[in-house]
Amino acid sequence: MRIGILKETQKGEKRVSISPKIARQLTEKGFELIVEKDAGIFSSYKNSAYKEAGARIEKRDVVFKDAQMLIKINPFNEEDLKLVTKDHVLISHLYHKAKPELIEKIAAKGASAFSMDAVPRISRAQDMDVLSSQSNLAGYKSVILGAYEMKKILPLMMTAAGTIKPARVLIFGVGVAGLQAIATAKRLGAMVKATDIRPETKEQVESLGAKFIMVEGANGESEAGYAKEASEDYIRRQKEAVNKSLYKADLVITTAGIPGKKSPILITKEQVLNMKNGAVIIDLAAAQGGNCEISELNKKVTVNGVKVIGTSIAPESVSTNASELYAKNMYNFIKHLTKDTELKWDTEEQITDETLIVHNGVIRK
Repeated sequence: MRIGILKETQKGEKRVSISPKIARQLTEKGFELIVEKDAGIFSSYKNSAYKEAGARIEKRDVVFKDAQMLIKINPFNEEDLKLVTKDHVLISHLYHKAKPELIEKIAAKGASAFSMDAVPRISRAQDMDVLSSQSNLAGYKSVILGAYEMKKILPLMMTAAGTIKPARVLIFGVGVAGLQAIATAKRLGAMVKATDIRPETKEQVESLGAKFIMVEGANGESEAGYAKEASEDYIRRQKEAVNKSLYKADLVITTAGIPGKKSPILITKEQVLNMKNGAVIIDLAAAQGGNCEISELNKKVTVNGVKVIGTSIAPESVSTNASELYAKNMYNFIKHLTKDTELKWDTEEQITDETLIVHNGVIRK
Protein backbone atom coordinates (compact mmCIF):
# COMPACT_ATOMS: atom_id res chain seq x y z
CA MET A 1 0.00 0.00 0.00
CA ARG A 2 1.15 3.51 -0.83
CA ILE A 3 0.61 5.97 2.03
CA GLY A 4 0.61 9.71 1.40
CA ILE A 5 1.61 12.10 4.18
CA LEU A 6 0.12 15.53 3.57
CA LYS A 7 1.37 18.88 4.81
CA GLU A 8 -1.11 20.56 7.16
CA THR A 9 -2.59 23.72 5.66
CA GLN A 10 -4.76 24.94 8.55
CA LYS A 11 -3.63 28.35 9.77
CA GLY A 12 -1.20 28.09 12.69
CA GLU A 13 -0.81 24.32 12.39
CA LYS A 14 2.80 23.16 12.77
CA ARG A 15 2.39 19.43 13.33
CA VAL A 16 2.76 16.58 10.86
CA SER A 17 0.93 13.25 11.06
CA ILE A 18 3.97 11.00 10.57
CA SER A 19 7.49 11.63 11.91
CA PRO A 20 10.65 10.36 10.18
CA LYS A 21 11.07 7.72 12.91
CA ILE A 22 7.60 6.30 12.28
CA ALA A 23 8.10 6.67 8.53
CA ARG A 24 11.06 4.32 8.82
CA GLN A 25 9.03 1.82 10.83
CA LEU A 26 6.27 1.86 8.19
CA THR A 27 8.68 1.39 5.29
CA GLU A 28 10.31 -1.49 7.16
CA LYS A 29 6.83 -3.05 7.40
CA GLY A 30 6.59 -2.93 3.62
CA PHE A 31 4.51 0.23 3.12
CA GLU A 32 5.53 2.73 0.46
CA LEU A 33 5.52 6.29 1.83
CA ILE A 34 5.06 9.44 -0.22
CA VAL A 35 5.60 12.60 1.83
CA GLU A 36 4.57 16.05 0.65
CA LYS A 37 7.54 18.39 0.40
CA ASP A 38 8.19 20.30 3.65
CA ALA A 39 5.37 18.45 5.45
CA GLY A 40 7.44 18.21 8.62
CA ILE A 41 9.41 21.43 8.38
CA PHE A 42 7.55 23.19 11.22
CA SER A 43 8.11 20.21 13.51
CA SER A 44 11.87 20.37 12.85
CA TYR A 45 11.76 17.39 10.46
CA LYS A 46 13.71 17.97 7.24
CA ASN A 47 12.83 16.40 3.89
CA SER A 48 16.19 14.63 4.03
CA ALA A 49 15.13 12.84 7.25
CA TYR A 50 12.14 11.34 5.47
CA LYS A 51 14.30 10.32 2.51
CA GLU A 52 16.70 8.58 4.89
CA ALA A 53 13.68 6.76 6.33
CA GLY A 54 12.88 5.38 2.89
CA ALA A 55 10.09 7.78 1.87
CA ARG A 56 9.66 9.68 -1.39
CA ILE A 57 9.33 13.48 -1.29
CA GLU A 58 6.81 14.84 -3.80
CA LYS A 59 4.64 17.85 -4.55
CA ARG A 60 1.11 17.88 -3.17
CA ASP A 61 -0.70 16.91 -6.35
CA VAL A 62 1.65 13.96 -6.86
CA VAL A 63 0.94 12.69 -3.34
CA PHE A 64 -2.79 12.69 -4.09
CA LYS A 65 -2.23 11.05 -7.47
CA ASP A 66 0.10 8.26 -6.34
CA ALA A 67 -1.08 7.41 -2.80
CA GLN A 68 -3.92 5.05 -1.93
CA MET A 69 -4.15 6.09 1.73
CA LEU A 70 -3.96 9.80 2.59
CA ILE A 71 -3.04 10.84 6.11
CA LYS A 72 -3.24 14.21 7.85
CA ILE A 73 -4.25 15.61 11.24
CA ASN A 74 -6.89 18.24 10.54
CA PRO A 75 -10.05 17.51 8.52
CA PHE A 76 -9.76 17.41 4.74
CA ASN A 77 -10.81 20.81 3.36
CA GLU A 78 -12.37 21.96 0.09
CA GLU A 79 -9.01 22.15 -1.71
CA ASP A 80 -8.09 18.65 -0.53
CA LEU A 81 -11.39 17.18 -1.67
CA LYS A 82 -10.90 18.49 -5.19
CA LEU A 83 -8.03 15.98 -5.49
CA VAL A 84 -9.73 13.07 -3.69
CA THR A 85 -11.05 10.14 -5.77
CA LYS A 86 -13.14 7.04 -5.08
CA ASP A 87 -9.97 4.99 -4.72
CA HIS A 88 -8.67 7.00 -1.76
CA VAL A 89 -8.79 6.03 1.91
CA LEU A 90 -8.64 9.12 4.10
CA ILE A 91 -7.46 9.20 7.72
CA SER A 92 -7.62 12.36 9.85
CA HIS A 93 -9.76 14.04 12.45
CA LEU A 94 -13.19 14.33 10.83
CA TYR A 95 -15.40 15.49 13.73
CA HIS A 96 -18.21 13.72 11.91
CA LYS A 97 -20.90 14.60 14.47
CA ALA A 98 -20.15 18.29 14.23
CA LYS A 99 -19.26 18.41 10.51
CA PRO A 100 -21.91 16.40 8.64
CA GLU A 101 -21.40 18.51 5.51
CA LEU A 102 -17.75 17.33 5.29
CA ILE A 103 -18.83 13.69 5.57
CA GLU A 104 -21.38 14.16 2.80
CA LYS A 105 -18.73 15.66 0.51
CA ILE A 106 -16.36 12.75 1.16
CA ALA A 107 -19.17 10.30 0.47
CA ALA A 108 -20.00 12.12 -2.78
CA LYS A 109 -16.43 11.42 -3.90
CA GLY A 110 -16.97 7.69 -3.35
CA ALA A 111 -13.98 7.54 -1.01
CA SER A 112 -13.58 5.86 2.39
CA ALA A 113 -12.66 7.76 5.55
CA PHE A 114 -11.53 6.95 9.07
CA SER A 115 -11.81 9.52 11.88
CA MET A 116 -9.06 9.56 14.48
CA ASP A 117 -11.21 11.51 16.92
CA ALA A 118 -13.63 8.56 16.96
CA VAL A 119 -11.16 6.01 18.37
CA PRO A 120 -13.07 4.34 21.25
CA ARG A 121 -11.76 4.71 24.78
CA ILE A 122 -11.10 1.04 25.43
CA SER A 123 -7.92 -0.45 26.82
CA ARG A 124 -6.71 -2.03 23.57
CA ALA A 125 -7.12 1.27 21.71
CA GLN A 126 -5.09 3.37 24.16
CA ASP A 127 -2.02 3.40 21.95
CA MET A 128 -4.14 4.82 19.07
CA ASP A 129 -5.90 7.51 21.11
CA VAL A 130 -4.73 10.77 19.53
CA LEU A 131 -7.14 12.86 21.61
CA SER A 132 -5.44 11.68 24.79
CA SER A 133 -1.87 12.05 23.54
CA GLN A 134 -2.49 15.58 22.28
CA SER A 135 -4.57 16.61 25.32
CA ASN A 136 -1.70 15.57 27.55
CA LEU A 137 0.48 18.22 25.94
CA ALA A 138 -2.35 20.77 26.06
CA GLY A 139 -2.68 20.29 29.82
CA TYR A 140 1.02 20.90 30.34
CA LYS A 141 1.11 23.91 28.05
CA SER A 142 -1.96 25.51 29.67
CA VAL A 143 -0.10 25.85 32.97
CA ILE A 144 2.98 27.28 31.24
CA LEU A 145 0.78 29.80 29.40
CA GLY A 146 -1.03 30.68 32.62
CA ALA A 147 2.24 31.16 34.50
CA TYR A 148 3.42 33.51 31.77
CA GLU A 149 0.21 35.56 31.85
CA MET A 150 -0.01 35.81 35.65
CA LYS A 151 1.51 38.69 37.58
CA LYS A 152 2.76 36.46 40.39
CA ILE A 153 4.80 33.28 40.63
CA LEU A 154 3.41 29.78 41.22
CA PRO A 155 5.70 28.37 43.96
CA LEU A 156 6.26 29.23 47.59
CA MET A 157 9.42 31.29 47.84
CA MET A 158 11.24 32.30 51.02
CA THR A 159 13.47 35.33 50.65
CA ALA A 160 15.31 37.75 52.91
CA ALA A 161 12.58 40.26 52.11
CA GLY A 162 9.81 37.92 53.17
CA THR A 163 7.86 34.84 52.12
CA ILE A 164 5.87 34.65 48.89
CA LYS A 165 2.83 32.42 49.23
CA PRO A 166 2.20 29.83 46.51
CA ALA A 167 -0.39 30.66 43.87
CA ARG A 168 -3.81 29.01 43.97
CA VAL A 169 -4.75 27.03 40.86
CA LEU A 170 -8.20 25.62 40.10
CA ILE A 171 -8.78 23.02 37.37
CA PHE A 172 -12.21 22.32 35.87
CA GLY A 173 -12.35 18.89 34.21
CA VAL A 174 -10.16 15.97 35.20
CA GLY A 175 -9.61 14.26 31.88
CA VAL A 176 -6.22 13.76 30.29
CA ALA A 177 -5.59 17.51 29.90
CA GLY A 178 -6.83 18.28 33.39
CA LEU A 179 -4.68 15.63 35.04
CA GLN A 180 -1.57 16.85 33.25
CA ALA A 181 -2.41 20.44 34.22
CA ILE A 182 -2.70 19.35 37.86
CA ALA A 183 0.61 17.49 37.73
CA THR A 184 2.40 20.40 36.06
CA ALA A 185 1.00 23.03 38.45
CA LYS A 186 1.98 20.87 41.44
CA ARG A 187 5.50 20.39 40.10
CA LEU A 188 5.79 24.15 39.80
CA GLY A 189 4.80 24.53 43.44
CA ALA A 190 1.21 25.79 43.28
CA MET A 191 -1.67 24.94 45.61
CA VAL A 192 -4.04 23.01 43.33
CA LYS A 193 -7.73 22.13 43.53
CA ALA A 194 -9.84 20.40 40.87
CA THR A 195 -13.43 19.48 40.17
CA ASP A 196 -15.16 17.15 37.72
CA ILE A 197 -18.64 15.77 37.06
CA ARG A 198 -17.21 12.26 37.48
CA PRO A 199 -16.73 11.49 41.20
CA GLU A 200 -14.43 8.58 40.36
CA THR A 201 -11.75 11.12 39.33
CA LYS A 202 -11.33 12.13 43.00
CA GLU A 203 -8.75 9.42 43.60
CA GLN A 204 -6.73 10.47 40.54
CA VAL A 205 -6.72 14.11 41.65
CA GLU A 206 -5.61 13.25 45.17
CA SER A 207 -2.91 10.88 43.89
CA LEU A 208 -1.30 13.92 42.25
CA GLY A 209 -1.33 15.86 45.50
CA ALA A 210 -4.27 18.14 44.68
CA LYS A 211 -7.57 18.61 46.51
CA PHE A 212 -10.81 17.44 44.88
CA ILE A 213 -13.92 19.61 45.17
CA MET A 214 -16.80 17.16 45.49
CA VAL A 215 -20.26 17.96 44.17
CA GLU A 216 -22.90 15.74 45.75
CA GLY A 217 -24.91 13.56 43.39
CA ALA A 218 -22.42 13.75 40.51
CA ASN A 219 -22.42 10.85 38.04
CA GLY A 220 -21.15 12.09 34.74
CA GLU A 221 -19.20 9.41 32.89
CA SER A 222 -20.56 8.13 29.60
CA GLU A 223 -20.18 4.54 28.41
CA ALA A 224 -17.32 5.65 26.15
CA GLY A 225 -15.31 6.96 29.11
CA TYR A 226 -15.86 10.65 28.37
CA ALA A 227 -17.67 13.14 30.57
CA LYS A 228 -21.33 13.47 29.63
CA GLU A 229 -23.52 16.55 29.58
CA ALA A 230 -24.45 17.81 33.04
CA SER A 231 -27.96 18.63 34.20
CA GLU A 232 -28.94 22.20 35.08
CA ASP A 233 -29.29 21.16 38.72
CA TYR A 234 -25.75 19.75 38.75
CA ILE A 235 -24.36 22.92 37.17
CA ARG A 236 -26.05 25.02 39.87
CA ARG A 237 -24.66 22.85 42.67
CA GLN A 238 -21.20 22.79 41.11
CA LYS A 239 -21.11 26.59 41.06
CA GLU A 240 -22.05 26.69 44.73
CA ALA A 241 -19.34 24.16 45.60
CA VAL A 242 -16.52 25.77 43.65
CA ASN A 243 -17.25 29.49 44.05
CA LYS A 244 -15.19 29.85 47.22
CA SER A 245 -12.13 28.37 45.52
CA LEU A 246 -12.84 30.16 42.24
CA TYR A 247 -12.93 33.57 43.87
CA LYS A 248 -9.57 32.93 45.59
CA ALA A 249 -7.84 31.41 42.55
CA ASP A 250 -4.91 33.09 40.82
CA LEU A 251 -5.07 30.74 37.83
CA VAL A 252 -8.08 28.80 36.54
CA ILE A 253 -7.84 26.22 33.76
CA THR A 254 -10.99 24.81 32.17
CA THR A 255 -10.82 21.64 30.07
CA ALA A 256 -14.39 20.28 29.96
CA GLY A 257 -15.80 19.16 26.63
CA ILE A 258 -18.59 16.88 25.41
CA PRO A 259 -17.71 14.97 22.20
CA GLY A 260 -19.69 16.36 19.29
CA LYS A 261 -21.42 19.05 21.34
CA LYS A 262 -20.87 22.62 22.48
CA SER A 263 -18.69 22.98 25.55
CA PRO A 264 -20.63 23.43 28.80
CA ILE A 265 -20.54 26.86 30.47
CA LEU A 266 -18.84 26.36 33.83
CA ILE A 267 -17.90 29.96 34.65
CA THR A 268 -20.44 32.72 34.03
CA LYS A 269 -19.73 36.40 33.52
CA GLU A 270 -21.19 37.05 36.98
CA GLN A 271 -18.66 34.66 38.51
CA VAL A 272 -15.80 36.31 36.62
CA LEU A 273 -16.86 39.66 38.09
CA ASN A 274 -16.44 38.17 41.57
CA MET A 275 -12.95 36.79 40.97
CA LYS A 276 -9.85 38.45 42.38
CA ASN A 277 -8.13 41.21 40.48
CA GLY A 278 -5.23 39.86 38.41
CA ALA A 279 -6.61 36.31 38.12
CA VAL A 280 -6.14 34.46 34.82
CA ILE A 281 -8.51 31.96 33.17
CA ILE A 282 -7.15 29.64 30.47
CA ASP A 283 -10.18 28.20 28.63
CA LEU A 284 -9.00 25.12 26.73
CA ALA A 285 -12.52 24.44 25.44
CA ALA A 286 -12.83 27.70 23.52
CA ALA A 287 -12.82 25.99 20.10
CA GLN A 288 -16.14 24.33 20.98
CA GLY A 289 -17.72 27.44 22.48
CA GLY A 290 -15.79 27.69 25.73
CA ASN A 291 -16.29 26.81 29.39
CA CYS A 292 -16.19 30.48 30.37
CA GLU A 293 -19.12 32.58 29.21
CA ILE A 294 -16.97 35.48 28.05
CA SER A 295 -14.08 33.63 26.44
CA GLU A 296 -13.38 34.02 22.72
CA LEU A 297 -11.19 31.69 20.71
CA ASN A 298 -7.63 32.95 20.25
CA LYS A 299 -8.37 36.19 22.09
CA LYS A 300 -7.56 37.74 25.47
CA VAL A 301 -10.59 39.32 27.13
CA THR A 302 -10.10 41.33 30.35
CA VAL A 303 -13.12 41.93 32.58
CA ASN A 304 -12.83 43.65 35.98
CA GLY A 305 -9.12 42.87 36.12
CA VAL A 306 -9.56 39.17 35.25
CA LYS A 307 -7.82 38.02 32.07
CA VAL A 308 -9.69 35.31 30.12
CA ILE A 309 -7.75 33.55 27.37
CA GLY A 310 -9.74 31.35 25.01
CA THR A 311 -7.61 28.73 23.32
CA SER A 312 -7.47 25.11 22.21
CA ILE A 313 -3.80 25.19 23.32
CA ALA A 314 -3.01 23.76 20.22
CA PRO A 315 -0.48 21.01 20.57
CA GLU A 316 1.21 22.66 17.56
CA SER A 317 2.82 25.00 20.08
CA VAL A 318 5.02 22.02 20.98
CA SER A 319 4.84 20.56 17.49
CA THR A 320 7.87 18.27 17.66
CA ASN A 321 6.58 16.34 20.67
CA ALA A 322 2.98 16.50 19.44
CA SER A 323 3.96 15.10 16.05
CA GLU A 324 5.99 12.31 17.65
CA LEU A 325 3.02 11.20 19.76
CA TYR A 326 0.47 11.57 16.95
CA ALA A 327 2.70 9.59 14.59
CA LYS A 328 3.03 6.74 17.06
CA ASN A 329 -0.76 6.67 17.52
CA MET A 330 -1.15 6.62 13.73
CA TYR A 331 1.38 3.80 13.33
CA ASN A 332 -0.56 1.64 15.79
CA PHE A 333 -3.83 2.50 14.05
CA ILE A 334 -2.50 1.59 10.60
CA LYS A 335 -1.03 -1.63 11.98
CA HIS A 336 -4.43 -2.47 13.46
CA LEU A 337 -6.28 -1.83 10.19
CA THR A 338 -3.95 -3.78 7.91
CA LYS A 339 -2.54 -7.23 7.26
CA ASP A 340 0.48 -7.69 4.99
CA THR A 341 0.22 -3.94 4.16
CA GLU A 342 -3.37 -4.26 2.86
CA LEU A 343 -6.53 -3.04 4.60
CA LYS A 344 -8.57 -5.76 6.30
CA TRP A 345 -11.91 -3.85 6.37
CA ASP A 346 -13.03 -5.80 9.44
CA THR A 347 -16.20 -3.80 10.20
CA GLU A 348 -17.25 -6.30 12.88
CA GLU A 349 -14.27 -5.26 15.02
CA GLN A 350 -15.05 -2.37 17.41
CA ILE A 351 -12.16 -0.01 16.66
CA THR A 352 -12.59 -0.33 12.89
CA ASP A 353 -16.36 -0.11 13.15
CA GLU A 354 -16.38 3.08 15.23
CA THR A 355 -13.69 4.92 13.25
CA LEU A 356 -14.81 4.00 9.72
CA ILE A 357 -17.21 6.86 9.04
CA VAL A 358 -17.52 6.51 5.25
CA HIS A 359 -16.93 3.30 3.29
CA ASN A 360 -16.82 3.41 -0.51
CA GLY A 361 -19.04 6.46 -0.57
CA VAL A 362 -21.56 5.15 1.97
CA ILE A 363 -21.93 7.08 5.25
CA ARG A 364 -21.86 4.59 8.13
CA LYS A 365 -22.02 6.92 11.15
